[in-house]
Amino acid sequence: MIFYKCYGNHDKNKTTDVDKLKENERNYYVFDILNNNDIVRDNEDFDRNIECPICRSRKHLVVDSMLYWCNDCKVPLYEQKCSCCGKRGRKFVKDCRIVFPEEKILLEILLGKKKGEFDDVSIWNGSGNIYYADGKNMKIKIRGLINQDTDKIREKFDERIKTLNTEFFDGMVQRFITANKNRFNDIDDDAIVQIKKKVRGYEDREIFISFSGGKDSTVVADLVKRATGRADICHLFGDTTLEFPETYNYIKEYKEHNPKTLMISSKNKDKNFEDLCKVVGPPSRVMRWCCTIFKTGAINRKIETIYANKVKVLSFQGIRRSESNSRNKYNRVSESSKISKQEVCAPIISWYDFDVWLYILTRNIIFNRAYRLGYSRVGCWCCPNNSSWSEFLSKIFMKEQYEKFHKMLIDFAKSVGKKDPDVYVDSGNWKARQGGNGVKFAKNSIVNFERCVKESLAFNYELTREITPTLYEMFKPFGKIVEELGDKRLGEVYVVDKNSVSVLRLQGKMGTKNLKILVDHPELMRAKDADEAKRKLDCQITKYQMCLGCRACESVCRFGAIKVKTSREGEDINRMADYCIDDEKCKRCQECVGHFSVGCYMRKVLSIKR
Repeated sequence: MIFYKCYGNHDKNKTTDVDKLKENERNYYVFDILNNNDIVRDNEDFDRNIECPICRSRKHLVVDSMLYWCNDCKVPLYEQKCSCCGKRGRKFVKDCRIVFPEEKILLEILLGKKKGEFDDVSIWNGSGNIYYADGKNMKIKIRGLINQDTDKIREKFDERIKTLNTEFFDGMVQRFITANKNRFNDIDDDAIVQIKKKVRGYEDREIFISFSGGKDSTVVADLVKRATGRADICHLFGDTTLEFPETYNYIKEYKEHNPKTLMISSKNKDKNFEDLCKVVGPPSRVMRWCCTIFKTGAINRKIETIYANKVKVLSFQGIRRSESNSRNKYNRVSESSKISKQEVCAPIISWYDFDVWLYILTRNIIFNRAYRLGYSRVGCWCCPNNSSWSEFLSKIFMKEQYEKFHKMLIDFAKSVGKKDPDVYVDSGNWKARQGGNGVKFAKNSIVNFERCVKESLAFNYELTREITPTLYEMFKPFGKIVEELGDKRLGEVYVVDKNSVSVLRLQGKMGTKNLKILVDHPELMRAKDADEAKRKLDCQITKYQMCLGCRACESVCRFGAIKVKTSREGEDINRMADYCIDDEKCKRCQECVGHFSVGCYMRKVLSIKR
């Protein structure tokens, strides 16, 4: 059962500032509204309008849940009464996923059990990565298991998998489906209704499914096809080049099972993950630059190509609130913060893992085999957000890739001066890395300048890169570039507004690193004073010095005015990307100027102390 907890101010006199209290110090009010299906199905903005009936706010709302266990049917339940045997279940866990026979074999090996010992046992993995056998905690200590010899584990696994017994498992799945048929009908009806309502405002060619090859997007794809009655709806697969081998196999299998589906792959063909790691360091939980470069940027470029003439497109995604704290406040429908022309609809936003597997098993749809091996999530196999259990599985089933990545992490640790590189990597400390300390390229994030003594609105910059025509592109958000007006002896270029009034002037010769910028009219830059004008200039200088062609800027511009041509794989990755702004498309809104910290996404990733 899903319910809400509100940690807001329920004091009648409203004298307590709850924001200053820790969550465990607050009183909370519990209410259940999701079971009122009339509200859910009739209100298109249900998720957006839901609020606490006491404090009339959603600011402090937290979604919570409780599942039950049927001792007779040996399956988890959404409702306390089992629809299979009619008996009442006991409280179980907040959420859980099914453990497939393949993972059971792995557990037998890790726990030193005989072959087939778990064949007739109903095993589920609950919140906190805790395993339950027939509803009872198996008390498995994951840390103790992952230190075993993975080569021997794989050898035993390959032998035992040859004779896989699924008889009990298949029967248990059917009982699980029957016991939770009411829950399936509720979430299925709600999602279908919401999808039908949302597509009314879009043409067929303005809708696509963001397809990752994971369980959530698999469910959303099935729901959207059923709701729209279209088997040919576009699936956009964001190939990060870091997907599980099983994901690529699944994409191939999915296309075979859905021959009418238009599956389009978006891929950054210009960048190599390993090469970038050598320049900016591996991604971390704090700064996952890989998502921007290998996923968002590539998807945005593909969207701009496919839907070039469309002002707005609708993307159906498998985002769920229960996946992380950061997604807890997400709405079912929202504007994409990363891809400007995209509206996002998440029809399963309030579903739990329990619901996702109930849908997949009830509908009997194919899914990524990686889940059968024990992975709880399927994204980039080397993601810093992956758990130690996922890393352990990759060490077993993806030995070659794992060892290659591990060596790269060790090499990086040595290059930035870590005293004990092996401990730094094996302990997972690399995942918590922040900024660019020790990274050579991070020095480009420092903008060196001097104010001109004689002119208050003139700034002298000492660049880390030589001046090229690309520098001028960085200043197009402030106006049109006019080279003819400038003094050629100074390498001067004017930036003018639509009335040909000079906004600013750039003075610097090609091939040199000295640049002088004179601001003639700060108000035309939308700057209230000299300091704000300088901050905007610094943003563009930072872009120029740090641009590696991550394409984050392309995603920011909702007019499609920015195009970044990067170095191809095998070329010098430190070479300045060709950054171009289309004068005809640019609206001078300046959104691209300060969207990221100090102007550039890579500056945000590689921030260092001044």
